[in-house]
Amino acid sequence: MSSLAPYFAVFATVFLAELGDKTQLATLLFASEEKQSPWLVFVAAAGALVASTAIAVLIGTAAQRFIQGVPLKLIAGIAFLTIGAWTIWGHFRGA
Repeated sequence: MSSLAPYFAVFATVFLAELGDKTQLATLLFASEEKQSPWLVFVAAAGALVASTAIAVLIGTAAQRFIQGVPLKLIAGIAFLTIGAWTIWGHFRGA
């Protein structure tokens, strides 16, 4: 069971990151059109997510050689916190 732990970690992270984002909202809008087949929208959106994920994995694998020793989780965490703080600041600023 422990061999599936990385799978579940990646799945949960990507699933939660995708909830409510602009891609999901665009897919929702396409699916809400009566003239669009829900299955066509599902297959097209799933294919797009698979393709963009494949590109990310390929680039990440290639970049691994150049960024060894760089604390990526720390950098990503700081970036997400910065974006969150900027969003909150914009809310209170009235933007």
